[in-house]
Amino acid sequence: MAKEFLYNEIASALAQQIKNGVLKSGDRLPSVRRLCAEHDISMNTAKRVYLELEGQSLIDSRPQSGYFVSHIPFLRLPIPEVSQPLAIANSNEPDQLISKVYSSMGNDELTLLSIAVPDRALLPLAKLKKEIIHASRELQGGGTEYEVLQGNIKLRRMIAVRSLTWGGNLNENDLITTNGGMNSLSFCLMALGKPGDTIAIESPCYPGILQLAVELGYKVLELPTHPITGIEIEALKEAIPKIDICLLIPNFNTPLGSCMSDENKREVVRLLAKHQIPLIEDDVYGDLYFGAQRPKCCKSFDTEGNVLWCSSISKTLAPGYRVGWIAPGKYKEKLLKLKLVHSISSTSVVQEAVGNFLKTGRYENHLRNLRRTLQDNYQKYIQAIAAYFPEGTKTSRPQGGLALWIEFPKGIDTALLYDLAIKQQISIAPGRMFTLQDQFDNCMRLCIGLPWSEELKFKLKQVGNLAKVLLQAAKS
Repeated sequence: MAKEFLYNEIASALAQQIKNGVLKSGDRLPSVRRLCAEHDISMNTAKRVYLELEGQSLIDSRPQSGYFVSHIPFLRLPIPEVSQPLAIANSNEPDQLISKVYSSMGNDELTLLSIAVPDRALLPLAKLKKEIIHASRELQGGGTEYEVLQGNIKLRRMIAVRSLTWGGNLNENDLITTNGGMNSLSFCLMALGKPGDTIAIESPCYPGILQLAVELGYKVLELPTHPITGIEIEALKEAIPKIDICLLIPNFNTPLGSCMSDENKREVVRLLAKHQIPLIEDDVYGDLYFGAQRPKCCKSFDTEGNVLWCSSISKTLAPGYRVGWIAPGKYKEKLLKLKLVHSISSTSVVQEAVGNFLKTGRYENHLRNLRRTLQDNYQKYIQAIAAYFPEGTKTSRPQGGLALWIEFPKGIDTALLYDLAIKQQISIAPGRMFTLQDQFDNCMRLCIGLPWSEELKFKLKQVGNLAKVLLQAAKS
């Protein structure tokens, strides 16, 4: 009871200082260690204090930088609760809903808040086109010949160089290129398991992963997930006897945008290696951080080759190029065999062009601009949601990535909201898409990768008004 009282006392005191203006927007708060020393509390208690303040929208965490007073403390939008999926493997796929939403991909007449990729207006299209032309001229045979099985050497070398930013310390021989991120995950799942095996994932989770797992005959065990810190470690520990494989998106997962701490990543890697359970790490959003430094990956802590690190440029540079890769650790030979059977070779010209783009430094310049735009968009979305969405709406606090998770009050079915919004030329992603269980019906994901405009602001207002209509109808 004394510890509980102390935690509430510290959180309340800091909250009052923020509300009274003693701590102002942008002010940096004491580090977790300093808070421990100042109040003679444990690390867990200090972290709980800051989680409570984040939940009240009073502070923001920035990976590798610390905690800061929010620039928008007046909004007071609470965060969603930790998800509570049933502790049973499931395969109740919302196939029709997923197909309906994704059928709108590429439709320029719609405002695509449903598809989590950056809009073409945010991509360096002219520079990419020049790289394609350059690659076709430089490659032997103009790019018509097969690549080596592991993939374009220049691309693999550049990915290895960039791995130093997150502690990967890879070399080109550690990597295999693929036809996009989902192709990487597909190869991993085919190599590691068999129909009937159980895979543990976050809940909510990207629909493509759910569909892939079900299609391959896996049982899916969804783990409780915090909207800021990711999967609950204790829940993973309890699930260990039931699972054969674990697949996680530790950095800015979709749809929550959560980011696991280095401490939790290290513990997950240790725990799974101890029980010889392979970890597939989907890191497609890792470069889209809002803080000062890219977060580490689970692969950063892998000393046994048990982590298969997967990524791509689909969420950062060119979704249609279908360029991805895997650092498969000790499973390299299994993955190469699968690639030989299913692909034979990667697309030479495109991978050479991407490799050149990374080598020249243009990729990093592009990322800086994209990260700045996405963080600015996140702030503007939050302001619009606070102004136009129903009272009681909760939102995630992404620290990077492309997704914003919305939890409406009970009574708003976002599958019905989708049907109403599409008539207004707006596409959203209903929450039921992100689970195999009967949950998240009152939730939705919004993509923050669209160029901000008054028209986009108006579209968000329309979604909010439609949600209010559904809420009023549910009450009457």
